[in-house]
Amino acid sequence: MSIAVVADAHLGGPGGPAEPLVAQLAELPQQGCERLVLLGDLFQVWVGSDKYETDDVRSVQAALIDLRNQGVQLDYVEGNRDFFIGEGPYRSLFDTFSTEVSFDIAGRSYLAVHGDGLNDRDRQYLFWRWLSKSMLSRFLMLNLPAGLAQRAVGVTESQLGKTNFQHRMKVPEDAIRQYATRRFKEGFDVLLLGHFHEPQRWREGEGEIQLLDAWFRTRQVEWFGREA
Repeated sequence: MSIAVVADAHLGGPGGPAEPLVAQLAELPQQGCERLVLLGDLFQVWVGSDKYETDDVRSVQAALIDLRNQGVQLDYVEGNRDFFIGEGPYRSLFDTFSTEVSFDIAGRSYLAVHGDGLNDRDRQYLFWRWLSKSMLSRFLMLNLPAGLAQRAVGVTESQLGKTNFQHRMKVPEDAIRQYATRRFKEGFDVLLLGHFHEPQRWREGEGEIQLLDAWFRTRQVEWFGREA
């Protein structure tokens, strides 16, 4: 199976407009893609309500529908800038929507996780992450009048950018290795992470950790299982 992975596009933010990614998505079936894994933070902020829908969201939505109509399996792994997508109108775009997804390639078992919650030392960020996805936040985002709701999302985006600055300056390798060790004991061979926006590879015991570069930096789709 040929699997394409897109991590951290951040469309509408540093990823810019959606058109370049939409063009890439349209080419995936001809390139042999059978499954597409979106590894979180597809947009700078994505809320599961059509009151926040933008032209970028609509164009990506149309591209994803077209991929599924062509038989491509779509999996979405929730990122820190994805809010209540699994409960709203966009859930039907995906075959699976979860905090992680796994797949097998050439006898190796891969686990894909966004990665933002792995650093338990970053308590400020973890608190804001919990608050921004709480039932209170859900009620406010989905029920406030459109103008107030848009401002609330703006505050959320701003706070996400301000938190964990110290920890974002350095990839939390120790925390990642500890997490990987635990998951490798479950039978996985490779841990794929987004979120950190820089490519790195480490060995941990018998397993391998891969940090994927952000699409907004490379404008490239990552491939697994595709012959050169």
